[in-house]
Amino acid sequence: QVQLVESGGGLVQAGGSLRLSCAASGHTFTSYLFGWFRQAPGKERESVATIYWSNTNTVYADSVKGRFTISRDNVKNTVYLQMNSLKPEDTAVYYCAARRQSFSKYDYWGQGTQVTVSS
Repeated sequence: QVQLVESGGGLVQAGGSLRLSCAASGHTFTSYLFGWFRQAPGKERESVATIYWSNTNTVYADSVKGRFTISRDNVKNTVYLQMNSLKPEDTAVYYCAARRQSFSKYDYWGQGTQVTVSS
């Protein structure tokens, strides 16, 4: 059973940085892709960034391009989201998720970590 555990959230001032981590276990992830999602109060969950484990290809939401970087460490089985130049509108609960590349639906989700950006 795949398990995802996020960490690294917190309170930061606008313009600051945070790095989120997602520790993955329970499977070999060569054929998986991982995503970071976020959900702000009263808003729908949105995709922030995606990475293919096998070739590290990445995809970003327009709202975070140039500020956020997704990466993975295949020794530690961990996916990271480096967030720079944070804005108050980045405030949300951030979730890590994983799915097989051949599937369309994310099957595995972490518990979420709160990111709060003060102005």
